[in-house]
Amino acid sequence: MALGASHRLQDGIDAVETMTRFALAVLALASGVYTYLGVRSILDGSATAVFFAALIYSSAVSVAIYAFWTYMARFYPHVTGAAGRGAMLGVMALGCAMIIAMSSWLNAAALAGSAALEQHLAETLEDYTADLDTAHQNALAAQSLLPDIQRTQERFERLADQERETGALTGTTGAGSVVQLLSQMASQLTELENGINASRERVTSLFDEGRKHLETMRTLVSAPGAIDPRADQFAAEVVGLSGVITSLEQTSIAPSVKRAAEDLSLGFIAPVADGREADLANRQDQVMETIRSSVAAQSKVLSQAADQILSREPVAERRFVPLSSAEAVLRYASDFIPSWAGAISIDILPAVLVFMLSIVHSTLRRQEQRLPFAERITAAELLQALEVQRAVQQRGVDLETALTQAEKTETPDQSNIASFDLSGKGPRKGPPV
Repeated sequence: MALGASHRLQDGIDAVETMTRFALAVLALASGVYTYLGVRSILDGSATAVFFAALIYSSAVSVAIYAFWTYMARFYPHVTGAAGRGAMLGVMALGCAMIIAMSSWLNAAALAGSAALEQHLAETLEDYTADLDTAHQNALAAQSLLPDIQRTQERFERLADQERETGALTGTTGAGSVVQLLSQMASQLTELENGINASRERVTSLFDEGRKHLETMRTLVSAPGAIDPRADQFAAEVVGLSGVITSLEQTSIAPSVKRAAEDLSLGFIAPVADGREADLANRQDQVMETIRSSVAAQSKVLSQAADQILSREPVAERRFVPLSSAEAVLRYASDFIPSWAGAISIDILPAVLVFMLSIVHSTLRRQEQRLPFAERITAAELLQALEVQRAVQQRGVDLETALTQAEKTETPDQSNIASFDLSGKGPRKGPPV
């Protein structure tokens, strides 16, 4: 039964030898084709030069892969020693690493290069979308000061009207120095309000322009067709969007608000009291001093609010870096694990065949060792034994005497019979017949 199993294993090895060669050739060819596509995506130059360079490189890769796995399939299953097996495994690991380095990543670029480039464009789009939103928020941050400015401006105008009509501050009606000062402060705040409103229109216009760039970029990311023309147009849109973001950063009204707030107190010029009576002039001076204190307090509040706006983190300058398909596959390798697995499997799959052959040969050797000598003797060994027997019979040598002499000199084995002198005088010094 063991003999039949050994024969079946040997027959199986012989039967799959042609299939093994065919499988290695097909896998090497497939790897070469995808390597060719990957190489073409990273080479620059004329179309002819790129074609021949990629063809030569992919051919070399195919030959190298086929030769390497052919050698491994031929030699590894027959190496039985631990040291030899370890050395062969080391060679296999080194060869697999070299194959991955020269072929697998290019295969991955051919399989997932376009998708990886789209991934790069999509992530770049997200970054620029965030930058545009940040720049827009920074530019509009000064709008939060508008309610305080309007409220203060309206208060100064209301006090000026009340003083003019009823003399609410000085007790004397008319348009005197107090009314003049209140109107002056209200006018300055109105100018500041108008400046903030004008900046809002400019910011809105720039933001709309930036959104149009983003819409075009989003369309390019998801559009069908070749990726290279879309990537080029995407880069052009990035340049336009970067200009919009820079303009938004420079459009912020916060620095102007801070300067205007400081001018309210530092540039405060109170008119001379114009009251004809000393008591009225004294009341006017007191009211104007109160107005000065109010303006100083309001100036401090506006200046602090402007400082908070100016302390915001500005949008960092961003530069779009175009990538080749191979570079994109390497950068976003974690997002394309199935493609990488397929690209590597094409090159490393023959290792499975090598290990299968190694297991079968090892099993075959163990089964042959358990067989009796008569069942595992080869035809050549049988012919040699018959030749020895005829020689012994012709010279009249006692076979039992020869075996006894063999036991005294070496381990008895029927294969050692030929090493004795057929004359019966002892072991022969020369090589066996």
